[in-house]
Amino acid sequence: MTKQNRPGGQGRGQKRGQRRGQDRATIGDNGGPPLEETPPHEPEWGKGEINRYFEWRTAYRKAWRKPPAIALRRQERAEALGLTYEEYTLELIERGAHPQPEDVAAIKAKRPARRRAGGVVGQSLKAQRLK
Repeated sequence: MTKQNRPGGQGRGQKRGQRRGQDRATIGDNGGPPLEETPPHEPEWGKGEINRYFEWRTAYRKAWRKPPAIALRRQERAEALGLTYEEYTLELIERGAHPQPEDVAAIKAKRPARRRAGGVVGQSLKAQRLK
């Protein structure tokens, strides 16, 4: 009978009571759960109502997902004004009207605040593949 086939499944280099992939317990460790409290689990939608989360997620996806022809046309108009696609589209969604050349200074003034808030700034569609 070889060491591999012995009762208890102990192979070469393994000590009694130790399994592969497990570290040996240190002195005073009974193998119980950690003493530090783990932070409570917070769901993806936070502490609010679940339906509100899914409604906003659906509305966000619907607002930003456009056919390639519309997206490319908006990209061209944004570049002509000196804006990014996201800034142009965001202004269109918020105001309900296409940004004009006189609006560009006010839109560019909002960039630092949007960066601090983690919003969309300075991105374009050139590197993205439109579906």
